[in-house]
Amino acid sequence: MKANIGSIDRVVRVVVGVGILGAGYYYRSWWGLVGLLPVLTAIVRFCPGYVPFGMSTCRGNTDQTGQPPR
Repeated sequence: MKANIGSIDRVVRVVVGVGILGAGYYYRSWWGLVGLLPVLTAIVRFCPGYVPFGMSTCRGNTDQTGQPPR
């Protein structure tokens, strides 16, 4: 399982996940547990939803054009 979540993506996922968990707690709804998904994907740094599209928000060995450096 190769990491495909970058640092900014991780922070956004944790903030959104904690927000959903907090809303679920505030409204006393089990739907708040959906907030665990973004938090868990941020912890393991892998999002299975990115795989079919070949996406990755990690910094790699590429320049701004997406080509490997010479």
